[in-house]
Amino acid sequence: MKPRRHQVRGVTLAELLTALVVVAVLAAVVVPLWRVHLLRVRREDAIAALVALQAAQDRYFGQHARYATVEQLGLKQQSERGFYDLELRDSDDGLGYLARAKATSRTGQADDTRCVEFTLDQNNRRRAVDSEGNDRSADCWR
Repeated sequence: MKPRRHQVRGVTLAELLTALVVVAVLAAVVVPLWRVHLLRVRREDAIAALVALQAAQDRYFGQHARYATVEQLGLKQQSERGFYDLELRDSDDGLGYLARAKATSRTGQADDTRCVEFTLDQNNRRRAVDSEGNDRSADCWR
């Protein structure tokens, strides 16, 4: 009878390092893409808040023949998920308003430099600007 040889099973250092390099490269590519996607998805919080505010203003206007003030609407200071600060500017005659949603730094949404601020007025004019003040309405109001 021949003696049995024990086969050593395991992972070599080269195999382990190769696997670590592959994981590091994937992480370097995927994490930034995921971050950009997350910021883009959070923009929906601003859009939903402004559209809801517009609907409330339209209901108020239908009953009172003028747009509401912040106090009359009971406007929250933040969007529902808290990614944007909300502001409502009403005209002196009550026949116009400008609703604004600005990315808040408390949640990291201010890192979204492409769509820092959204606005919506009584004529359904939708505008969005980047961190430098350039118009990004077509990109942001999708």
